Amino acid sequence: MRRRELLAGAGAIAASASFFPTPALAQGSRQLKMVTDWPEGLPGLQMSAVRLAQTIGMASGGRIDIEVFSAGALVRPFETFDAVGAGVADMYHSYDGYFEKKSPALNFYSGVPFGFTADELFAWIHYGGGQELWDALSGQFNIKPLLACSTGAQMGGWFNKEISSLDGFQGLRYRMPGLGGEVLRRFGAIVVTLPGGEIAPSLKSGAIDAGEWNGPWLDMVLGLHKAVGYYYYPGFHEPGTGLVLGINRRVWESFDEGDQRLIEAAAAGEYARSLAEFNANNALWLRRLRAEGAVTILEFDSSLLRAFFNISQEVVAEAGAGDELSRKIYESYQQFRESIMDWSDVAERAFLNSRRLA
Repeated sequence: MRRRELLAGAGAIAASASFFPTPALAQGSRQLKMVTDWPEGLPGLQMSAVRLAQTIGMASGGRIDIEVFSAGALVRPFETFDAVGAGVADMYHSYDGYFEKKSPALNFYSGVPFGFTADELFAWIHYGGGQELWDALSGQFNIKPLLACSTGAQMGGWFNKEISSLDGFQGLRYRMPGLGGEVLRRFGAIVVTLPGGEIAPSLKSGAIDAGEWNGPWLDMVLGLHKAVGYYYYPGFHEPGTGLVLGINRRVWESFDEGDQRLIEAAAAGEYARSLAEFNANNALWLRRLRAEGAVTILEFDSSLLRAFFNISQEVVAEAGAGDELSRKIYESYQQFRESIMDWSDVAERAFLNSRRLA
């Protein structure tokens, strides 16, 4: 099994469930390892993790020194959660929906079809009870979670053909993680999860027929616009994607209160900064994509979106129907969603519609 192989490489770490390594000390600083699920040097994601590590280091006066490892450099992609829970690494930077087999409720903290925008997710986490429930959920796996990055609204994905009806998803080999993937699976798609660096080669080779990654900025950085010719929006599956800094719980508890508050503040600051970075760059790269004229950019038909919405309600409810904690998370999410949607419609939606009147 892949997990056994991962732990085997850690030597004595797997020998005793009660033993977890203490972060190394060097000249008064704590040496910590952060693993990610992002390709080396990838802007927006890997570089956000690096920037967060640097911020914590500088804010702590060098007392907390975090080394960041890209996907595959220390542990394999999608094994970051297990590595940190087991103490092989001290923290991870990733998308918690990748780890939904641990608990489907982890999806509520990453991306929910027709769920929260980036601002709404941040509000629920910090002022709607979401953090306490997340602590309880990830704490079962020896992890302290913090929101640390946001891609904002995403696109619907890249396709090798035009999609005009639900029949277009029948047998379609589609890369999409999380609950959005489950929605499309119920329309007959063959859903797979691939690391970001494997999406473009898989599209070019025909191993998959379609796939989503992010938005114009990072999609074009990965070369997805050179692999297939149709680009759809909106990203119903991830309207405001949140990414996590997950910290080994014993490492977290070893920090004094001051350093815990410092790390929390740095993560919250990076969430805001990354969201601004994604919005600014997605706007620029969308204009560039349109100017190149090689890709057809299309909006999902309203009939498709209605079908996605109806099935999404079932899928999201099932994700929150497991144990008692999952049900509490689902209930909290839904209650806050109903409240925040009312305000968002009165405030932002009304204003955005009026801005188009000019």
